[in-house]
Amino acid sequence: MKDEAILKRTAGERVFRLISPMALIAGLALTLCWVLIFVYAPRESTLGLPQKIFYLHLPLAWWAMSGFFLTFAAGIVYLRTGKEQWDAAAAASTEVSLVFACSAVISGSIWARASWSVWWTWDARLTTALIMCFVYAGGLILRSMDMPPARRARICAVFGIVAFLDVPLVFFSARLWSYIHPPSISLEPEMKLTLAVCLAAFAPLWFCLAALRMKLDLDERRFDALRAERLSREERRSR
Repeated sequence: MKDEAILKRTAGERVFRLISPMALIAGLALTLCWVLIFVYAPRESTLGLPQKIFYLHLPLAWWAMSGFFLTFAAGIVYLRTGKEQWDAAAAASTEVSLVFACSAVISGSIWARASWSVWWTWDARLTTALIMCFVYAGGLILRSMDMPPARRARICAVFGIVAFLDVPLVFFSARLWSYIHPPSISLEPEMKLTLAVCLAAFAPLWFCLAALRMKLDLDERRFDALRAERLSREERRSR
């Protein structure tokens, strides 16, 4: 029990050392994004200013799906190794990616209002993305259930692996069934550069949030382990 608590503390400290520099990088990169979006990138002739939501909408969706892949991968590694660090990584990746996915859906709805004159339509891309949000929200509810930690971690790992089946469906839906969501968009060179920078800038932001959430999870588990060890020791003394 004590060795396990020390292992969790060491892993948490390694993650924590990366948070501050990544937060600084994310802040600088996002500042550059705002300059490029509102100063450098030209205004789209048809939609005008609302088109600039695209530079936030696509990176949010991209890193949400990338994060869900990390949940998928961490779940596989946990089932093979049983190490709680991978369960914590899967939990952190799910939480942060779900926030990104919901933000992508909301920003997409705002963009749709300007582009299609509706807040929502049951297009294949929109529908599968909404289902993806509901599925991973269910995974967070599953993590909050009262059951033995090891069993809960195994169930959540399997759930994260199965839930990832919807992610490729979201990605390919616009190419297979979508009737209103465009599978691709033609952009000017300035727009392409702005989009590329925004995609890159959201990487340290996602990592920083996920690392912070993972550290909090590891610290909480370490605290629970130390408390359980203390209660066990006090119980042995009372006998």
